[in-house]
Amino acid sequence: MNLLELQTNLRESIVKAAQDSFAVTLEQVSAEVPPRTELGDIAFPVAFELAKRIKQATGEKRAPRAIAEQLADVLQKTEGVARVEVAGAGYLNVFFDRARFLSNFSTQDKVSTEIDSVTDTRPKRMVEHTSINPNKAAHIGHVRNAVLGDTFVRILQAAGERVEVQNYIDNTGVQVADVVVGFIQLEQMALEDIKALDRSLPADHLFDYYCWDLYTRVGLFYRDDDPNGETNVERLKLRAQTLHLIEEGDNPTAELADYVATRNVQCILDTMERLGIRYDVLPRESEILRLKFWDHAFERMKETGAIHCQTEGRNAGCWVMPFESHTGTDEHEADKIIVRSNGTVTYTGKDIAYQLWKLGQLDLDFYYKPFRSYPDGHITWITTAEAQPVESCEPGENVLPSFGAGATVYNVIDSRQSYTQDIVRRGVAAVAPHIGEQASVHLSYEMVALSIAASDELGIKLSDEDRARPFVEMSGRKGLGVKADDLINRLEADALREVETRHPEISDEERRATAHIIAVGALRYFLLKFTRNSVIAFDFKEALSFEGETGPYCQYSAVRANSIFRKLDEAAQADAVEKIGLAARGDASIMEEMARVLEGESGDEIWSLVTLAARLDEAVAQAVAAAEPALVAKYTFNLARAFNLFYHRHRIIAEENETRRAVLVTVADITRRQLTSALATLGISVPERM
Repeated sequence: MNLLELQTNLRESIVKAAQDSFAVTLEQVSAEVPPRTELGDIAFPVAFELAKRIKQATGEKRAPRAIAEQLADVLQKTEGVARVEVAGAGYLNVFFDRARFLSNFSTQDKVSTEIDSVTDTRPKRMVEHTSINPNKAAHIGHVRNAVLGDTFVRILQAAGERVEVQNYIDNTGVQVADVVVGFIQLEQMALEDIKALDRSLPADHLFDYYCWDLYTRVGLFYRDDDPNGETNVERLKLRAQTLHLIEEGDNPTAELADYVATRNVQCILDTMERLGIRYDVLPRESEILRLKFWDHAFERMKETGAIHCQTEGRNAGCWVMPFESHTGTDEHEADKIIVRSNGTVTYTGKDIAYQLWKLGQLDLDFYYKPFRSYPDGHITWITTAEAQPVESCEPGENVLPSFGAGATVYNVIDSRQSYTQDIVRRGVAAVAPHIGEQASVHLSYEMVALSIAASDELGIKLSDEDRARPFVEMSGRKGLGVKADDLINRLEADALREVETRHPEISDEERRATAHIIAVGALRYFLLKFTRNSVIAFDFKEALSFEGETGPYCQYSAVRANSIFRKLDEAAQADAVEKIGLAARGDASIMEEMARVLEGESGDEIWSLVTLAARLDEAVAQAVAAAEPALVAKYTFNLARAFNLFYHRHRIIAEENETRRAVLVTVADITRRQLTSALATLGISVPERM
């Protein structure tokens, strides 16, 4: 029995007792974790709620303490409970049977969550993240989005959810049009010239890097010749013309744009693979246009009254959403426009159509083809406007995949898009009221910037004004930013120097592999330890530190735990497994010996680590409920820190008492397994050495 099961059984016992003894129906039973182990393992303040409910129903005044004492007798009979104490005015403090819990927890098998995707009928949770405009290389801001999204996917999967991962590709948008303008107007290149250029680029300056620089030049091109630095209206017409050709399709400009966008997507997926981030499907905006998703959504929105045509005022001729919240400010009025007076659809309108598809409310679907296959068999699919032959499936399959139709959709988009996301959520609910607004969840986050020290390390030139600020903000149009690959490369280089110092005896290949694992762990943890609504100033020294709340510190704790079992002889490990196994099967004498080990101050400390390790599932459940990956990051650090204290205060390998050594070895094994699992949920691996 794990911790969640034990807590569930206790809650069910309380609910039944409340009904049987007091005729009160409890919808939920709140619980607290006492601040110190000697006060219990879980506390229920339910007696106070029951006293209030009883008085409301019957007028009878019952003391919470008397109610708690009556409930204590019931809880005492719950399997896995050692004793129940009533504290203060009516708190129920429950103490678990330590020896029984430890023996059962250490021997239970991890239930596999892998389910055949074809036969799996559980409600699907869909997470859309990354969604980078495919016009240049990914930057540090994109990495925060991708790491948050990928980690939330892992958290949902750890909670046993069925998850689909999407990465929306806006391949017909303004940013792609700008790069196309750059290639045609500034570089004077046709499609074949671009392909030749692509083939000639060096490995450390690939196509997405080239487009990064070109995008910056296009921004200057639009402002060139204007003494005030304003946009040149005539040159800006080139963007509108190019955008129109891309959206129209079936012309040389659209073909050129498709190549540019596709190559950038390939580069972006390469970058994300370095961080362990993958996707199930890449829906493209071009197919939303070609397959008439918007046309169908538009008709549905008009039929349901979700939008209406404005007949007067500055929005005359526009189709708008009639919501009143957030109105009264110019910055939000434009977001309510779904179709402009010239007939063009806004991003908000396209997003509503896409969201309706994701939730299975559009009665349309894309066609799909494989975009990338990974060595472990995972396939990332991409949408297409044309039906694909069955031969494009993997061997052994006879159908193409099916995507969309999610029960809940989580959109990982920065907080600046909060109002737009609100309009999308309300628009979807207006068209499909049976699913409501709750089916669309905005996983918002704040920006990520650089510390001054990090900017210096990356060679970014800063003005005195920039240096006076607490952090350096990024700007893609100004070319002020950090490419994700450059950031990862720098982290790997710094980590490699540390590994070379600590382990000069290992091979260069092993040093580099270790440095990569440490660098990814440092980056992912740094981006996850802050809550989503926190602005982050990334700093290399802080992220890579082996001390404090960092990824390397957590990894080091897991490495240290693993080292115990490399040093521990097989006989000692076998003895520990045998003793704990006998206890789990009901050997009373060993159970008594284990109970004595877990008594007193030393036992309390060991038990605290056991219960903390057992709370991984609880931390995951809380992170799902709050849609906050930082909760798992914080849990992981706390577990790593608790293990380090345990490691320093107890002799494990040298312990002479067999039962005590068996307990210590078992606790160390439980902790390393839970710590490794928690890190994996954060997308962080554990190297062999650090």
